[in-house]
Amino acid sequence: MPSYRVIMTIGPLRPGTAPHEVLPAAADAVAEVALLEASSVNVVRGAARITVRFTVEDDEVAVQVGEHAVSVTEERAAVEDTRLTRQSRGRWTTVATR
Repeated sequence: MPSYRVIMTIGPLRPGTAPHEVLPAAADAVAEVALLEASSVNVVRGAARITVRFTVEDDEVAVQVGEHAVSVTEERAAVEDTRLTRQSRGRWTTVATR
Protein backbone atom coordinates (compact mmCIF):
# COMPACT_ATOMS: atom_id res chain seq x y z
CA MET A 1 0.00 0.00 0.00
CA PRO A 2 1.33 3.47 -0.83
CA SER A 3 2.41 5.92 1.83
CA TYR A 4 0.92 9.43 1.85
CA ARG A 5 1.48 12.66 3.77
CA VAL A 6 -0.98 15.45 4.43
CA ILE A 7 0.98 18.62 5.16
CA MET A 8 -0.82 21.62 6.67
CA THR A 9 0.46 25.11 7.39
CA ILE A 10 -1.24 26.23 10.58
CA GLY A 11 -2.42 29.79 11.20
CA PRO A 12 -4.11 31.31 14.23
CA LEU A 13 -5.59 28.94 16.79
CA ARG A 14 -9.33 28.92 17.45
CA PRO A 15 -10.40 30.30 20.85
CA GLY A 16 -9.93 27.74 23.60
CA THR A 17 -7.41 25.64 21.65
CA ALA A 18 -3.95 25.09 23.10
CA PRO A 19 -1.05 24.72 20.64
CA HIS A 20 -0.26 21.18 21.83
CA GLU A 21 -3.79 20.00 20.84
CA VAL A 22 -3.54 20.60 17.09
CA LEU A 23 -1.14 17.83 15.96
CA PRO A 24 -2.76 15.03 18.01
CA ALA A 25 -6.19 16.02 16.67
CA ALA A 26 -4.95 15.79 13.07
CA ALA A 27 -3.22 12.46 13.73
CA ASP A 28 -6.29 11.04 15.48
CA ALA A 29 -8.48 12.11 12.55
CA VAL A 30 -6.25 10.20 10.13
CA ALA A 31 -6.10 7.17 12.43
CA GLU A 32 -9.91 6.99 12.38
CA VAL A 33 -9.91 6.16 8.66
CA ALA A 34 -6.41 5.00 7.67
CA LEU A 35 -3.27 3.36 9.01
CA LEU A 36 -1.36 6.14 10.77
CA GLU A 37 2.41 5.93 10.25
CA ALA A 38 3.76 9.11 11.87
CA SER A 39 3.07 12.73 12.69
CA SER A 40 5.30 15.73 13.30
CA VAL A 41 5.36 19.49 13.64
CA ASN A 42 8.00 21.84 12.22
CA VAL A 43 8.41 25.58 11.88
CA VAL A 44 8.98 26.67 8.29
CA ARG A 45 9.55 30.35 7.51
CA GLY A 46 8.06 31.24 10.88
CA ALA A 47 4.87 29.21 10.42
CA ALA A 48 3.87 25.96 12.11
CA ARG A 49 3.59 23.08 9.67
CA ILE A 50 2.15 19.72 10.68
CA THR A 51 2.70 16.54 8.72
CA VAL A 52 0.66 13.36 9.15
CA ARG A 53 1.83 10.27 7.29
CA PHE A 54 -0.48 7.34 6.55
CA THR A 55 -1.13 4.43 4.19
CA VAL A 56 -4.24 3.69 2.12
CA GLU A 57 -5.01 1.82 -1.10
CA ASP A 58 -4.97 4.67 -3.65
CA ASP A 59 -4.99 8.41 -4.37
CA GLU A 60 -8.78 8.73 -4.27
CA VAL A 61 -8.97 7.36 -0.73
CA ALA A 62 -5.91 9.41 0.28
CA VAL A 63 -7.64 12.61 -0.83
CA GLN A 64 -10.63 11.72 1.36
CA VAL A 65 -8.36 11.01 4.33
CA GLY A 66 -6.53 14.29 3.78
CA GLU A 67 -9.79 16.23 3.58
CA HIS A 68 -10.97 14.63 6.83
CA ALA A 69 -7.70 15.56 8.57
CA VAL A 70 -7.96 19.16 7.35
CA SER A 71 -11.61 19.41 8.44
CA VAL A 72 -10.83 18.22 11.97
CA THR A 73 -7.75 20.45 12.18
CA GLU A 74 -9.75 23.50 11.05
CA GLU A 75 -11.95 23.04 14.13
CA ARG A 76 -8.88 23.91 16.22
CA ALA A 77 -6.85 26.27 14.01
CA ALA A 78 -6.88 28.05 10.68
CA VAL A 79 -5.32 25.87 7.98
CA GLU A 80 -3.62 28.24 5.56
CA ASP A 81 -2.15 25.78 3.10
CA THR A 82 -2.52 22.05 2.47
CA ARG A 83 -0.61 19.57 0.35
CA LEU A 84 -1.15 15.83 -0.08
CA THR A 85 1.84 13.83 -1.31
CA ARG A 86 2.47 10.16 -2.19
CA GLN A 87 5.76 8.31 -1.82
CA SER A 88 6.87 6.42 -4.90
CA ARG A 89 10.32 4.95 -5.34
CA GLY A 90 11.72 7.04 -2.52
CA ARG A 91 10.34 10.33 -3.86
CA TRP A 92 7.35 12.36 -2.69
CA THR A 93 5.03 13.59 -5.44
CA THR A 94 2.11 15.97 -5.03
CA VAL A 95 -1.34 14.41 -5.34
CA ALA A 96 -3.45 17.45 -4.37
CA THR A 97 -3.10 20.97 -2.98
CA ARG A 98 -5.47 23.44 -1.41
